[in-house]
Amino acid sequence: MKIQALAALLICCASLCWAGSGAIAVEPSGTLFENDQVKVVRALEKAHVKGKFHEHKVNRVMIYLQSGRQRFEYQDKRKPAVFNWKAGQVEWSAPDGMHSPEVLTDQPFNIIEVELKKPGTGKAITSKLDPVKVDPKHYKVEFENNDVRVLRVKIEPHGIAPMHQHSVNRVTVFLTDQDFSVQDSTGKTAVSKHKAGDAVWGTPVTHTEKNLSDRPFEVLAVELKS
Repeated sequence: MKIQALAALLICCASLCWAGSGAIAVEPSGTLFENDQVKVVRALEKAHVKGKFHEHKVNRVMIYLQSGRQRFEYQDKRKPAVFNWKAGQVEWSAPDGMHSPEVLTDQPFNIIEVELKKPGTGKAITSKLDPVKVDPKHYKVEFENNDVRVLRVKIEPHGIAPMHQHSVNRVTVFLTDQDFSVQDSTGKTAVSKHKAGDAVWGTPVTHTEKNLSDRPFEVLAVELKS
């Protein structure tokens, strides 16, 4: 068997193993969606493959779907740096010059990269029904800057998020499967289902949500200030 084919088989087997254990499956790189505000990419970081030197010229939000250890080399005078990423970790990434990454651990992992096309206004995200205010049990701010506010949402099995408002456009990345009943401010009810690892675009909405699953739910929401 050729080395490339064997490597592909190992990645596939690792993905199936992780998926069977309840973790998010590792998938190939690709653009998930793009609009005038963002480009959302799923990046596959392969184990023990040294990447070519390259740079990112826009601000990004990085969401790590699996754990992994990664070493970065830089073309400037900085020393190499090693990072230990955790599954579900979210980080802000500003343009940082030419660099070459290499995964040091034995398993590949995916990153959801939210590339920001427009500068932020710096304005605070506020409303009377802001979820952080009306539902602090489920909604927590991971970080906030001039461009984004990132929320981590955790809802227990059969838990209910009271009526709240998402007042700006957002990118939602699912860390677990979703099976929700959603009711908007007019009383219209719908079922919302997504798979762990999905990323979707969302526009302003006011609603209440119920987790229909017997399992806890977790998601990251990247709210845009552009």
